[in-house]
Amino acid sequence: MQLAIQDLQKKLKAENCFWSYSEDSVKDIPDDILIEKTLVYLDLPEIDTLFQIFPYKQIKKVWLEQMVPQGEYLFTLNRFLAWYYFHIKRPDQYLKAMTTRHLNKMFS
Repeated sequence: MQLAIQDLQKKLKAENCFWSYSEDSVKDIPDDILIEKTLVYLDLPEIDTLFQIFPYKQIKKVWLEQMVPQGEYLFTLNRFLAWYYFHIKRPDQYLKAMTTRHLNKMFS
């Protein structure tokens, strides 16, 4: 498992995803950041690896809390992830509802 995490870190580093991190801190990236960056910047085989490393619920939680609230910026990616990985039957409606829920939490 640690080898798979290191492989993901290496691939993300090659994509220049950690430009703001010092060389040493890349090794200590929190799981939620590793999950988010992998979902955003890497391809299907690497995302599949995420689901082998981390529990489904943890990945979905990161997606819901960190990616879905970004709305239009990640809408197409989020629609795909909702349908393909999270098996959501009506991704457009689901994403809209989750974005609204997030906004309501912020302003309440």
